This record gives sequence, C-alpha cells and structure tokens, in this order.
Amino acid sequence: MVQRTPGPRPHPPAPGTRTPDPDARRLAAVMHTTFFLLLATSLARFLLRHPGGARVPWIIALAAVLALLYALPFLTSALRGRHTTPPSSEPGGRPAPRDLTWLALVVAVWLVLVVLAPSFGWCAVPLFYTGLRTLPPRAALALVAVLTGCVIASQLRLAGRLDPDLILGPPAVSAIATAVFLHMRRQATRQRELIDDLIRTRRELAATERREGTLAERQRLSMEIHDTLAQSLSSQQMLLQAAERLWDRDPAKARAHVRTAESITERGLAEARRFVHDLAPADLADGGGLPQALRALAERESDAGLTVRFHAEGAPVPLPDRVGSALLRTAQGALANVREHAGATTAALTLTLLDDQVVLDVADDGRGFTPPSGTAPPTGVRGHGLPAIRARARQLGGTLTIESAPGEGAVLSVAIPLGPAPPPADAPQPPPHTPTPPPEPLP
Repeated sequence: MVQRTPGPRPHPPAPGTRTPDPDARRLAAVMHTTFFLLLATSLARFLLRHPGGARVPWIIALAAVLALLYALPFLTSALRGRHTTPPSSEPGGRPAPRDLTWLALVVAVWLVLVVLAPSFGWCAVPLFYTGLRTLPPRAALALVAVLTGCVIASQLRLAGRLDPDLILGPPAVSAIATAVFLHMRRQATRQRELIDDLIRTRRELAATERREGTLAERQRLSMEIHDTLAQSLSSQQMLLQAAERLWDRDPAKARAHVRTAESITERGLAEARRFVHDLAPADLADGGGLPQALRALAERESDAGLTVRFHAEGAPVPLPDRVGSALLRTAQGALANVREHAGATTAALTLTLLDDQVVLDVADDGRGFTPPSGTAPPTGVRGHGLPAIRARARQLGGTLTIESAPGEGAVLSVAIPLGPAPPPADAPQPPPHTPTPPPEPLP
C-alpha cells in the first residue's frame, strides 16, 4: 500500500480576477531596467562633460530624486509583500489617483533635469511605456507628444545646430513605440474578451447540462411514481370506496374488496421500498457508513471462486450521501466486471480517507487488459461499466485512473475531492494518486 500525504489543494482564481500576464511583467521589467540604465548613462555623460561645474550637485541630487521616485512603487509593493508590477491600473482603464500623482512627479522631475542637462532627454523612451500603460489613450498620446517635443528640444540644444535627423528621428521612434504598444494592448484586450466569453460559455453550458440532467431525472422519477405508487394508491382508493358502498348490503363482497386493496397495498409497499433502494443504497442506510457498506459488499462477493478483501486507511470522517453512494456503486460495478471478465481469484477494496479527498482502489489479480482511452470500454469487455464509473466520478469533481496490462491484473482508482466540486473546465486537478498494487494470488 502506498502512503499518501495530504497536501494543500490549489484554489481556482475568484470570479472576475485575472492572473497577471507573465509577458507583460517581463516587458515591464525590461522597460524599468532600461530607464535606470539610461538615467545612469545620462548622468555619467553629464559628469564627464562638465566636471566640477556649478550645476553638478543639483544634477546629481535631481537624478537621485528621479531614481527614488521611479522606484517608489516597487519599494512600496515589496514592503507590503505584494508581487505586482506598478502602476497597478489596468491598461486603458481608469488610473488610480496615486498612479497619476506618481507619474506627474516623475515627469516633472525629468523635465527639470532635461532643462538643466539635455543629456537626460532619452530617458523619455521608458516614460512613453509608463504613460501608455497608466493613462487613458488620449491622455497617454498627449503625454507622448509632450515628451517627444522635450526630446527634440534637448537634442537640438546638445547639437547646437538645426539637424533634420534630430527633428524627425524622435517623432518616428515615439510613433513606432506607441503604435506597437497600442496594437499589443488591443490584442491583449481582445484575447481577454475571448477568454471571458469562453469561460462564460462553458459555465452556461455546464449549467444547461445540469438543468437538463435534473429535468431528465425528474421526468424519470415522475414516470416511476406514476406507474407504481400512484396507480397503486388509485386502485386502493377505488376498492375501499366500493367496499364502503357494499359494506351493509353485501359484507362478503366488501371484505373481498378490502382484501384485494390489502394485496395491492403490499405490492405498492414493495415498489416503494424498491424505489427508495434505487435512490439510496440499502447498505448505506444501515448507519454503518461507507466503510461498513464496503466491508459487507466484500463479504457478499466472496465465494469459492473469488476472494474479496477490504481495507480502510485514515481517520473515519462523515461523507456526503452522494459521495458514499457513488463510491459504493463504483465498487459494485467494478467487482461485477472483475467477476465477469477478469478471471481473478483475489480482489481488494481499499478505501483511503484523506483531509481533502477520498480514494477507492479496486485491484484484482486477473488476466488484465489494455486500459482504454477516453470513455471507450476495453477490448473484449461488454457493457458500459467503465464509462459509467468515470461519468459518476466526474459529476462529483473526481477522477478515474486505470492501471493494467495483459496478464498483470488491474487496478481501478477513483479519487473524489471532499467539499464543493470545482467547475469541470477551470478547476485544478487533485494531486496525483498512486493506486494500490494488485494483491498477491491466494495459494
């Protein structure tokens, strides 16, 4: 028996939340790193060209203030223990006031630096990205135009002459950068909308399937009740009414009607018991729980040709009725397959109760088979036992695992999570479960 260690179950993201895009985070990291590199390069260039100048202390102080302001959101996020990439507003959405204040201060300090030292002009390129990411489209484009004009003015001051390349180059760079960024943002928006539509459609489809299943089950139950209990009660009523009318005139015939009604009542009671037994397994109604029901099943299935053993692991916990019924039906169907198809002499039922899931293993030492793919039954096996077991497990958010090979027996393992079942499409899978190896044949 393989020892299982309970582990934390991953929780799906809450509705309406989005997982941070790793590509966007990497692009942001590149842009932020570029800003600091350009800032350091511009400061080094200024110090090399103006050693000992009167403006040197002011330029160093302003460069340090700009670097600190730019890094302030990262420092704040680190102190709060978050792993977000500032600013935190959604692209194209309404920016937070703190992000607007932060961006305004960064741009203001940079403008002062550019006026005092034009070498800092190219630090505007990473600021394009920050503005486009933080501000609404129109405000972002206006900021890009202002920054581009400042870059042109700073480069003309450095050149000391009118150069067409310095006039046309910065607008071309900013136009390309802005077009690429806006295109990527639109593509990301369309992708998010498609994903949201897909998730919503899958949820609606799942809800529709549940409603259809509920309606089908209600129709089946209504037909079952109409054909058995309702007909029985109607016959009883008519017989008792006839007996009441004949009670004084023909007591013998009235008593015959009562005896007939009694016979119909017995048959109706038998139908009602069968009906209830189909809805809830009788073994679970005895009060012993699933372990006791599986132990009783193993004893009933054991005979001269097949020995069935039962073993339980873990602390007993109360299981939901649906889970207990599904696992008991799974064990019954699996043992029926073993008896009919496997040619086994020994089978083992193992129930493992963990903190977050319950696992049922059914192992045999029979002839084995090649595990099927999808929901198709294995070659040579009649009926729909395995697809039914798989469908029953999926309805409860569980999984079915089959390990077998010709001549090596088979192990069927069903794992069902405890608690609310996750949505079939978005929900994470439970931790991998290693089934119990087939038991050794009895001597």
